[in-house]
Amino acid sequence: MKSAVCATLLLLAGVANAQPTLMAENAAPDASAYVARSTRDRFVAANPMPEAPTPKFWGLENKIDFSIFAGQLAADAITTQRGLGHGFREANPIAAPFVNHGAAGSAAASALSFGAGLGVAYVLHRTHHYKAEHIAVRLMLAGEGAVVGHNIALLR
Repeated sequence: MKSAVCATLLLLAGVANAQPTLMAENAAPDASAYVARSTRDRFVAANPMPEAPTPKFWGLENKIDFSIFAGQLAADAITTQRGLGHGFREANPIAAPFVNHGAAGSAAASALSFGAGLGVAYVLHRTHHYKAEHIAVRLMLAGEGAVVGHNIALLR
């Protein structure tokens, strides 16, 4: 068994060392071989590619997503306050100092959570990470939905 592991490692090491050599021998020609030249020492493209339009942050999708997120945060605040009234405790140590001070504290925690979620999505949008923005918003919606569902299940 030990010799099989050593043989496998040696084989993988040999493949890993051979890979850069193969890439260097089969490298593409120099990029200057593909550059069009003109007699005027400049190149003018016949059909320049237009720049892709950047999507707006407050498009229909984000409006709907953040409306749902605000509703989920409101449902979380309501179910948390009802749970606290039934003798439960807040599981989130960051939100606990807020929600233990009643409805005003819950509203503050919800506002901070909404601002944090919106801020993350906006930073991802401004840095042109559109897919990551959509994934992050979906994860926020899924996570908050799970929390609200858990709260409702505990209250029944």
